[in-house]
Amino acid sequence: MQYRQAGTDGPQLSVIGLGTWAIGGGDWKFGWGDQDEGAALGAITAAVEQGINWIDTAAIYGEGRSEELVGRAVRELPVADRPLLATKCGRIALGNGEIGQSLKRESVIAECESSLRRLQVDQIDLYQMHWPQPDEEIEEGWQALVDLQAQGKVRWIGVSNHSVSQMQRLEQIHSIQTLQPPYSMIARECEDEILPFCGGRGTGVICYSPMGKGLLTGAFTKERADSLTEKDHRSRDPRFQSPQLEINLKFVAELQQVADGLGWSMTDLAIAWTLRRPELTSAIVGARSPEQIHQTAAAGDRNLGVAAEAAVEAALAKRLQQLDAVGGAARPRV
Repeated sequence: MQYRQAGTDGPQLSVIGLGTWAIGGGDWKFGWGDQDEGAALGAITAAVEQGINWIDTAAIYGEGRSEELVGRAVRELPVADRPLLATKCGRIALGNGEIGQSLKRESVIAECESSLRRLQVDQIDLYQMHWPQPDEEIEEGWQALVDLQAQGKVRWIGVSNHSVSQMQRLEQIHSIQTLQPPYSMIARECEDEILPFCGGRGTGVICYSPMGKGLLTGAFTKERADSLTEKDHRSRDPRFQSPQLEINLKFVAELQQVADGLGWSMTDLAIAWTLRRPELTSAIVGARSPEQIHQTAAAGDRNLGVAAEAAVEAALAKRLQQLDAVGGAARPRV
């Protein structure tokens, strides 16, 4: 496993972080379907055994369920082996299946206290504003994070899903230690402005969904897409529906040839492609079972060469042409 420092003064992180969005289960708006509790706990333990030294979660994942499972699993580990914990605030469970949003000071502080309790820790290693919504509250929310850091409730502070202009506003209050954007072969929006901005500011970048929510694993099929239940939010994602699904599956089949030529898995290729960017500190890889993290952790030792990168770019260009013909792409905002 390789390790990189997050920006100028952030934590030293394994280039793969364990994502726990999915282990929150399916009983909330952006769930991934039912989750076996034992498998979730096993995935966390296996990730640490593979050299992964940090876990990403959020208060809204499973309406607190993900944080609870992370807290339980980490508590069982020897103190010296416990990973860094990153979580987020700003998304509120309204109790009726809907999700609210608040970055008001009192709300952020209350969320932090609840996350500390669920994670069973006295200090959160990395605390992030989940989304810049409501936009008019981001300065108030960010000041609350700055104050929590000063109080010792959190060690590092960052943001997720923020634009360059929003980060510039927050920098007037305090520097941003990390940014968490979506980034993968099929979600490259952050490349033009956001990644260079972070690189120039010394802000660490930890991307999420590097495997396109499963599309880039090489194991996803049309039959699997058709079997997604209403508890799995991907059933409402256009990338998992016709006509985009067929385009994406052809794209992955072409990439599989590139991976085979390297002697890698498709997941190795997808993750290494994101980590080729010098601004990237780490890629968050979700796992719902020990077997899944065993399959993806090997990517932490992969380095993408020039020839393979060129082959991926050629396949990407072809995919974009096909998408343009059917009207582009979209992604849910959670």
